[in-house]
Amino acid sequence: MADPVFKRVLLKLSGEALAAGQGFGVDTNRVNEISTELAGVHALGVEVAIVVGGGNFFRGVAEQAKEMDRVSADHMGMLATVINALALQDALEKHHVHTRVQSAIEMNQVAEPFIRRRAIRHLEKGRVVIFAGGTGNPYFSTDTAASLRAMEIKAEAILKATKVDGVYDADPMLVKDAKKFTRISYMDVLRQGLKVMDSTAISLCKDNNLPIIVFNLNETGNIQKVVLGEKIGSLVSA
Repeated sequence: MADPVFKRVLLKLSGEALAAGQGFGVDTNRVNEISTELAGVHALGVEVAIVVGGGNFFRGVAEQAKEMDRVSADHMGMLATVINALALQDALEKHHVHTRVQSAIEMNQVAEPFIRRRAIRHLEKGRVVIFAGGTGNPYFSTDTAASLRAMEIKAEAILKATKVDGVYDADPMLVKDAKKFTRISYMDVLRQGLKVMDSTAISLCKDNNLPIIVFNLNETGNIQKVVLGEKIGSLVSA
Protein backbone atom coordinates (compact mmCIF):
# COMPACT_ATOMS: atom_id res chain seq x y z
CA MET A 1 0.00 0.00 0.00
CA ALA A 2 1.14 3.56 -0.75
CA ASP A 3 2.33 5.80 2.06
CA PRO A 4 0.01 8.54 3.36
CA VAL A 5 0.63 11.98 1.84
CA PHE A 6 -0.42 13.70 5.09
CA LYS A 7 1.04 13.26 8.55
CA ARG A 8 -1.67 15.19 10.40
CA VAL A 9 -5.19 16.01 9.18
CA LEU A 10 -8.38 17.48 10.57
CA LEU A 11 -11.60 15.76 9.52
CA LYS A 12 -14.77 17.88 9.54
CA LEU A 13 -17.89 15.77 10.08
CA SER A 14 -21.43 17.12 10.04
CA GLY A 15 -23.86 16.03 12.71
CA GLU A 16 -26.15 14.79 9.93
CA ALA A 17 -23.45 12.31 8.88
CA LEU A 18 -23.85 10.56 12.24
CA ALA A 19 -27.64 10.44 11.90
CA ALA A 20 -27.45 8.63 8.53
CA GLY A 21 -30.94 8.63 6.99
CA GLN A 22 -32.74 9.24 10.27
CA GLY A 23 -32.29 13.00 10.20
CA PHE A 24 -32.28 13.17 14.00
CA GLY A 25 -30.13 11.59 16.68
CA VAL A 26 -27.20 9.20 16.31
CA ASP A 27 -27.36 6.09 14.13
CA THR A 28 -25.01 3.67 15.93
CA ASN A 29 -24.45 1.57 12.80
CA ARG A 30 -23.38 4.64 10.80
CA VAL A 31 -21.10 5.86 13.60
CA ASN A 32 -19.53 2.40 13.71
CA GLU A 33 -18.93 2.46 9.93
CA ILE A 34 -17.23 5.86 10.14
CA SER A 35 -15.15 4.70 13.12
CA THR A 36 -14.05 1.57 11.24
CA GLU A 37 -12.74 3.79 8.43
CA LEU A 38 -11.02 6.13 10.88
CA ALA A 39 -9.38 3.19 12.65
CA GLY A 40 -7.95 2.12 9.28
CA VAL A 41 -6.58 5.60 8.63
CA HIS A 42 -5.15 5.75 12.14
CA ALA A 43 -3.42 2.39 11.56
CA LEU A 44 -1.54 3.98 8.63
CA GLY A 45 0.18 6.27 11.14
CA VAL A 46 -1.81 9.41 10.24
CA GLU A 47 -2.52 11.76 13.15
CA VAL A 48 -6.25 12.45 13.07
CA ALA A 49 -8.22 15.26 14.71
CA ILE A 50 -11.96 15.63 14.21
CA VAL A 51 -14.43 18.50 14.48
CA VAL A 52 -18.02 17.33 14.59
CA GLY A 53 -21.17 19.39 14.04
CA GLY A 54 -24.45 19.17 15.94
CA GLY A 55 -27.10 19.60 13.24
CA ASN A 56 -28.58 16.15 13.92
CA PHE A 57 -29.81 17.46 17.28
CA PHE A 58 -30.01 21.24 17.05
CA ARG A 59 -28.95 23.92 14.63
CA GLY A 60 -28.86 27.52 15.86
CA VAL A 61 -29.91 29.01 12.51
CA ALA A 62 -32.60 26.42 11.66
CA GLU A 63 -36.37 26.82 11.59
CA GLN A 64 -36.72 25.30 15.06
CA ALA A 65 -34.57 28.10 16.52
CA LYS A 66 -36.09 31.11 14.75
CA GLU A 67 -38.03 32.31 17.82
CA MET A 68 -35.02 31.90 20.08
CA ASP A 69 -32.29 34.30 21.04
CA ARG A 70 -29.38 33.51 18.67
CA VAL A 71 -26.83 33.21 21.47
CA SER A 72 -28.97 30.69 23.40
CA ALA A 73 -29.65 28.72 20.20
CA ASP A 74 -25.94 28.60 19.34
CA HIS A 75 -25.08 27.41 22.84
CA MET A 76 -27.61 24.58 22.43
CA GLY A 77 -25.95 23.68 19.12
CA MET A 78 -22.55 23.57 20.82
CA LEU A 79 -23.87 21.15 23.44
CA ALA A 80 -25.23 18.96 20.64
CA THR A 81 -21.70 18.64 19.24
CA VAL A 82 -20.54 17.25 22.59
CA ILE A 83 -23.15 14.46 22.39
CA ASN A 84 -21.87 13.56 18.91
CA ALA A 85 -18.23 13.70 20.04
CA LEU A 86 -18.91 11.27 22.90
CA ALA A 87 -20.74 8.87 20.53
CA LEU A 88 -17.77 8.96 18.15
CA GLN A 89 -15.28 8.49 20.98
CA ASP A 90 -17.16 5.43 22.23
CA ALA A 91 -17.23 3.87 18.74
CA LEU A 92 -13.52 4.56 18.11
CA GLU A 93 -12.48 3.05 21.42
CA LYS A 94 -14.43 -0.11 20.56
CA HIS A 95 -11.93 -0.34 17.66
CA HIS A 96 -9.07 0.02 20.21
CA VAL A 97 -8.22 3.55 19.04
CA HIS A 98 -7.29 5.76 22.00
CA THR A 99 -9.42 8.89 21.76
CA ARG A 100 -9.76 12.15 23.65
CA VAL A 101 -12.64 14.63 23.50
CA GLN A 102 -11.72 18.26 24.07
CA SER A 103 -14.52 20.76 24.51
CA ALA A 104 -14.39 24.52 23.95
CA ILE A 105 -17.01 24.75 26.73
CA GLU A 106 -15.66 23.41 29.99
CA MET A 107 -17.46 20.30 31.28
CA ASN A 108 -14.79 18.45 33.18
CA GLN A 109 -16.86 15.36 33.99
CA VAL A 110 -17.26 14.37 30.32
CA ALA A 111 -14.44 16.01 28.33
CA GLU A 112 -11.10 17.73 28.65
CA PRO A 113 -11.04 21.50 28.16
CA PHE A 114 -9.48 22.51 24.84
CA ILE A 115 -5.79 23.15 25.48
CA ARG A 116 -3.78 23.46 22.29
CA ARG A 117 -0.51 22.00 23.58
CA ARG A 118 -2.31 19.06 25.16
CA ALA A 119 -4.20 18.38 21.92
CA ILE A 120 -0.94 18.32 19.95
CA ARG A 121 0.64 16.02 22.54
CA HIS A 122 -2.30 13.59 22.27
CA LEU A 123 -1.85 13.51 18.49
CA GLU A 124 1.89 12.91 18.83
CA LYS A 125 1.13 9.97 21.13
CA GLY A 126 -1.14 8.44 18.50
CA ARG A 127 -4.49 9.40 19.98
CA VAL A 128 -7.42 10.67 17.94
CA VAL A 129 -8.62 14.04 19.26
CA ILE A 130 -12.26 15.08 18.81
CA PHE A 131 -12.93 18.80 19.23
CA ALA A 132 -16.42 19.54 20.54
CA GLY A 133 -18.27 22.72 21.44
CA GLY A 134 -17.38 24.58 18.24
CA THR A 135 -15.21 27.60 18.98
CA GLY A 136 -17.03 28.14 22.27
CA ASN A 137 -18.49 31.36 20.88
CA PRO A 138 -21.93 32.06 19.41
CA TYR A 139 -22.22 33.25 15.77
CA PHE A 140 -19.36 30.97 14.69
CA SER A 141 -20.11 27.69 12.93
CA THR A 142 -18.39 24.34 13.38
CA ASP A 143 -16.86 24.94 9.92
CA THR A 144 -15.07 27.94 11.39
CA ALA A 145 -14.12 25.82 14.42
CA ALA A 146 -12.61 23.25 12.03
CA SER A 147 -10.49 25.90 10.29
CA LEU A 148 -9.38 27.38 13.60
CA ARG A 149 -8.48 24.07 15.24
CA ALA A 150 -6.69 22.85 12.08
CA MET A 151 -4.46 25.90 12.19
CA GLU A 152 -3.88 25.62 15.94
CA ILE A 153 -2.73 21.99 15.72
CA LYS A 154 -0.78 22.63 12.48
CA ALA A 155 -2.82 20.15 10.41
CA GLU A 156 -1.69 19.80 6.79
CA ALA A 157 -5.22 19.75 5.39
CA ILE A 158 -8.90 19.89 6.29
CA LEU A 159 -10.86 16.89 5.04
CA LYS A 160 -14.42 18.11 4.61
CA ALA A 161 -16.70 15.05 4.55
CA THR A 162 -20.02 15.70 2.80
CA LYS A 163 -22.83 13.82 1.06
CA VAL A 164 -21.67 14.88 -2.43
CA ASP A 165 -18.41 14.06 -4.19
CA GLY A 166 -16.90 17.53 -4.31
CA VAL A 167 -17.57 21.21 -4.94
CA TYR A 168 -20.19 22.11 -7.55
CA ASP A 169 -21.37 25.42 -9.02
CA ALA A 170 -24.93 24.50 -7.89
CA ASP A 171 -26.49 21.90 -5.61
CA PRO A 172 -26.05 18.62 -7.54
CA MET A 173 -29.00 17.16 -5.61
CA LEU A 174 -31.27 19.79 -7.18
CA VAL A 175 -29.52 20.75 -10.45
CA LYS A 176 -28.89 17.78 -12.76
CA ASP A 177 -26.16 19.39 -14.88
CA ALA A 178 -24.30 21.12 -12.05
CA LYS A 179 -20.60 21.48 -12.86
CA LYS A 180 -18.03 19.89 -10.55
CA PHE A 181 -14.71 21.57 -9.79
CA THR A 182 -11.78 19.20 -9.25
CA ARG A 183 -9.75 22.19 -8.09
CA ILE A 184 -10.90 25.69 -7.14
CA SER A 185 -9.33 28.69 -5.40
CA TYR A 186 -10.47 30.16 -2.09
CA MET A 187 -11.32 33.42 -3.85
CA ASP A 188 -13.54 31.68 -6.42
CA VAL A 189 -15.41 29.89 -3.63
CA LEU A 190 -16.00 33.23 -1.89
CA ARG A 191 -16.79 35.11 -5.10
CA GLN A 192 -19.34 32.56 -6.28
CA GLY A 193 -20.82 32.04 -2.82
CA LEU A 194 -20.35 28.26 -3.01
CA LYS A 195 -21.57 26.29 -0.01
CA VAL A 196 -18.30 24.51 0.74
CA MET A 197 -17.84 25.95 4.21
CA ASP A 198 -19.01 29.30 5.48
CA SER A 199 -17.14 32.42 4.37
CA THR A 200 -15.36 32.91 7.72
CA ALA A 201 -13.92 29.38 7.54
CA ILE A 202 -12.83 29.80 3.90
CA SER A 203 -11.23 33.18 4.66
CA LEU A 204 -9.28 31.69 7.58
CA CYS A 205 -7.98 28.89 5.36
CA LYS A 206 -7.11 31.38 2.61
CA ASP A 207 -5.16 33.64 4.96
CA ASN A 208 -3.15 30.67 6.24
CA ASN A 209 -2.93 28.72 2.96
CA LEU A 210 -4.57 25.62 4.43
CA PRO A 211 -5.95 23.27 1.73
CA ILE A 212 -9.48 21.86 2.00
CA ILE A 213 -10.36 18.54 0.36
CA VAL A 214 -14.11 18.06 -0.11
CA PHE A 215 -15.21 14.46 -0.66
CA ASN A 216 -18.15 12.09 -0.32
CA LEU A 217 -18.27 10.37 3.08
CA ASN A 218 -20.97 7.94 1.94
CA GLU A 219 -18.56 5.99 -0.28
CA THR A 220 -16.73 3.48 1.88
CA GLY A 221 -12.96 3.93 1.97
CA ASN A 222 -12.91 7.55 0.84
CA ILE A 223 -11.20 8.90 3.96
CA GLN A 224 -8.31 6.49 3.42
CA LYS A 225 -8.18 7.32 -0.31
CA VAL A 226 -7.81 11.03 0.52
CA VAL A 227 -4.94 10.53 3.00
CA LEU A 228 -3.19 8.23 0.50
CA GLY A 229 -3.29 11.01 -2.07
CA GLU A 230 -5.84 9.58 -4.51
CA LYS A 231 -7.51 12.25 -6.64
CA ILE A 232 -11.07 12.16 -5.40
CA GLY A 233 -13.43 14.99 -4.56
CA SER A 234 -12.41 18.64 -4.94
CA LEU A 235 -9.38 20.55 -3.70
CA VAL A 236 -9.83 24.12 -2.47
CA SER A 237 -6.47 25.88 -2.36
CA ALA A 238 -4.56 28.96 -3.45
